[in-house]
Amino acid sequence: MSGSRRWLLGAIGGALGVAAAGTAVGLLRKQHHTVGRAVDLEIPFGSLHSAPVTVVADDGVPLHVEIDEVEPGEEPPGTPRGKKAPAPVTVIFVHGYCLNLDCWHFQRAAYRGLVRSVYYDQRSHGRSGRSDREHATIDQLARDLHQVIEQTAPDGPVVLVGHSMGGMTIVAFAELYPELIGTKVVGVALISTTAGGLDPSRILLPMLPARVTGSVAHRAIATLHRRHSTVDTVRRAGRAVANAATRRLAFGGDVPDSYVRFVDDMLSQTPFEVVADFFPSFGDLDKFDFVEVLGSIPVSVICGTADKLTSIGHSRKLHARIPGSQLLECEGAGHMVPLERHDQVNAELDQLITAATARASRR
Repeated sequence: MSGSRRWLLGAIGGALGVAAAGTAVGLLRKQHHTVGRAVDLEIPFGSLHSAPVTVVADDGVPLHVEIDEVEPGEEPPGTPRGKKAPAPVTVIFVHGYCLNLDCWHFQRAAYRGLVRSVYYDQRSHGRSGRSDREHATIDQLARDLHQVIEQTAPDGPVVLVGHSMGGMTIVAFAELYPELIGTKVVGVALISTTAGGLDPSRILLPMLPARVTGSVAHRAIATLHRRHSTVDTVRRAGRAVANAATRRLAFGGDVPDSYVRFVDDMLSQTPFEVVADFFPSFGDLDKFDFVEVLGSIPVSVICGTADKLTSIGHSRKLHARIPGSQLLECEGAGHMVPLERHDQVNAELDQLITAATARASRR
């Protein structure tokens, strides 16, 4: 294989993969512990886990779920003697395309023990079961999220945090279950994502002009899906090239090599057949008309200004369509802004969780 062809296949592989405390009152009481809380940068990537729980989707696919409970403590102030404290707010993190729950590393490190948090691998990703192609859709991911909510947070309110495809999952959830927005769901964060208008070919070959990528992308996906095992082998063999592509496409500026390796490890663990199964969903996504319902709750829209996959324009449009939403633009950051600018993202999530918790406590 020539050097140029090997570079192109490695770049394609990298581009495809990237497209990627306490109770309601107690969180306010402990706010000073979370706001501005420094994250331990020495915690190894991929090492934060809790005992796994299985949630079965409505089509039988098992979803790998982990729950970080709040550390035991006193009853929140104002709780009458002998009365049970209100159910805690649960924050559910929904990851993106070709990643897994480990991608929330810095958020998990910041909130562990302080906020009841749920992390799960989306179907066909990470340690969750494989989906058939028919159910590899954004709407099915929304139904999966509904199952996760019902099984892991049946009593208290929830805040949903989604990155990339995870944000699309939340938007689809709002369309399918609008009655739960403001009742069950009391806050939402949409990070590096969109509700439609995404050119999926930019996920495949963002280095080429838009006028040629559309047909190239769809032909490449159709052809490479039939040879997915070969693609996986080529990508593993070309890790140096794949790492370079990941650095260029996932991040906006200089980041430690460990960040790049961490993301690329998640991408390389996602079989290309899964990449191809979900690919058509991005072009079909058209849900901007359904996001207004989120205006009844606190919403944070977050994106890097140098995002090459879901550009800042998508986040600005979400912000414009969701009344009262907050927009955080992380200057110079790329698609993996939860890693690249974890301090800014966590500070915004602090404010969102606090506002959502206050809202829930007034109900």
